[in-house]
Amino acid sequence: MPLWCPRLFAMRHVAAKLEVGKTEVLGIKMNAIAKLKKPVATTLILAMTAVSAPIMPAQAAIVGTDRVIERVEGSPRDRVNVFLAREDVRAQLAALNVSPEEAEMRVAALSDSEVNEIAGRIDTMPAGEGTIGVIVGSIVLVFIVLLLTDLLGLTSVYGFTRKGSLNPN
Repeated sequence: MPLWCPRLFAMRHVAAKLEVGKTEVLGIKMNAIAKLKKPVATTLILAMTAVSAPIMPAQAAIVGTDRVIERVEGSPRDRVNVFLAREDVRAQLAALNVSPEEAEMRVAALSDSEVNEIAGRIDTMPAGEGTIGVIVGSIVLVFIVLLLTDLLGLTSVYGFTRKGSLNPN
């Protein structure tokens, strides 16, 4: 290597600055650094081991459908209590001269099988079906059937339809 090589010049420059053989580099004593190597290395090893170690072992098991449904829907006793807390149910209880507090106390006194039966009845009750709903539904069904037969040309019930407009023949 020639003497003017930039690499060689940089290495000589650094060696001259460090003054090999001195116990102090850039104002720091080499003995102090050597004394800190072992505690720093030990601390880093412990920290890396703690980070990479699993905190809790994972456990897996087959979960039954009933447990999943209970978690999603809540317990049957909770469903009955939520049902009793509704305003329309409280109004019906008041109409029957039963206080809501008394009904809640009675539900608390029921056995688990009785609460399960009541919760099952709540789940199977028709929502929004009453006498009026059935009557209106029946009228709409009859209207649609007569309209279709009128459009097919089988009947002449409605004057606003063209006779046989759905019949291709």
